[in-house]
Amino acid sequence: MIKIALLGCGRIGQMHAANVIAHPGASLAMVFDSHTPSAQAIGNACSVPVATSADDVFASKEVDAVLIASATETHADYIEQAVAAEKPALCEKPIDLSLERVNKCAAAVSSSSVPVQLGFNRRFDPGHRAAREAMLAGEIGQLHQVIITSRDPELPPRSYLETAGGLLRDMTIHDFDLARFMLDDEPTEVFAVAGALIDPVLGAELNEVDTAMIILRTADGKQCHINNSRTAVYGYDQRIELLGTTGMLQSDNRKPHEVKRYTSNTTETSAPYQYFFIERYQEAFMAEISAFVDCIENGKTPEVGFEDGRRALILAEAAYLSIAENRLVSVAELMA
Repeated sequence: MIKIALLGCGRIGQMHAANVIAHPGASLAMVFDSHTPSAQAIGNACSVPVATSADDVFASKEVDAVLIASATETHADYIEQAVAAEKPALCEKPIDLSLERVNKCAAAVSSSSVPVQLGFNRRFDPGHRAAREAMLAGEIGQLHQVIITSRDPELPPRSYLETAGGLLRDMTIHDFDLARFMLDDEPTEVFAVAGALIDPVLGAELNEVDTAMIILRTADGKQCHINNSRTAVYGYDQRIELLGTTGMLQSDNRKPHEVKRYTSNTTETSAPYQYFFIERYQEAFMAEISAFVDCIENGKTPEVGFEDGRRALILAEAAYLSIAENRLVSVAELMA
């Protein structure tokens, strides 16, 4: 059993705790959160010790690995501490909101063989993964276009938006990683447009956007279109489309059930999409834990590692530069 400590006991931390406990190859060793009541709630519910500090977690001989689900500003520090303590780490995205800080963290951990896995869970979604595998197997010939639709069910509260770091670093970063995963190549050019269309007043006050479209292009001309919205009234909208020379592949949304109703007023009326990311990507989050445990047990390199997190943030920064200067941006401009 791999003994995993949880750092961060908020909403996503609670989900991770349950997933670690449910995994046959892992156990929850201890928890920590700077907000002690949150840590105590999980500790009591799961009958595990509550650490008094993050340092205690990294020093503990009862901890084999750490799962970092704390506030974003702690991620890079915790990754460095985990690597120094020789404890494999699974860290939620992003590594940091600052590319400079991410590059410093990369330099600090690059010489170590301690696994660092990034929480880009969508790579592990069964539908998304099956679409990519079919594409790589040649089922649609030569890939030309990837279309990623990612829309949240409702605008987050102001308090969240004030600290999230911006739509492209907070939300679209998942889609930047998916784009790299599906293209099986590195985007070299980025063009983006964005605006505060859902709540213009709030957007102006926070200098924040809530709606965006991004175009990525690889060196050999493959294209990716990402479209984001903070509000889709019909539910959490998560779709991927791959277009090739001989066909198309789609990974579609999920619903609680597939019942359709036909009446005199409507046809094919069905349930709304699953509400948000925890419900929609439940299988992906579990598969993510399995991949992490497999890395530790079998000495594997994480499928989605630190550099994937850095590359996704570089694409986010390129998109912000494109918005600010209204131009096509070469990714090379942002590379260290």
